[in-house]
Amino acid sequence: MVKRHMKDKKVIRSSQHSLIKGKSCFTNLINFYNETTGLVDEGRAVDIVYLDFSKAFDTVSHKILIG
Repeated sequence: MVKRHMKDKKVIRSSQHSLIKGKSCFTNLINFYNETTGLVDEGRAVDIVYLDFSKAFDTVSHKILIG
């Protein structure tokens, strides 16, 4: 029901890879690589920022996150 609502309301964009049938972290990585190398091949500047939120979520009570 929630998934149908999200699809009907177009909450999930086509670029979304997580929790989508036929898409995964691997397909996300391939897409990212293709887009990045394409920009570099065109001579365009590319900035990449990596964020790791794992420690932040490890320090917060799961009850607070769920509630």
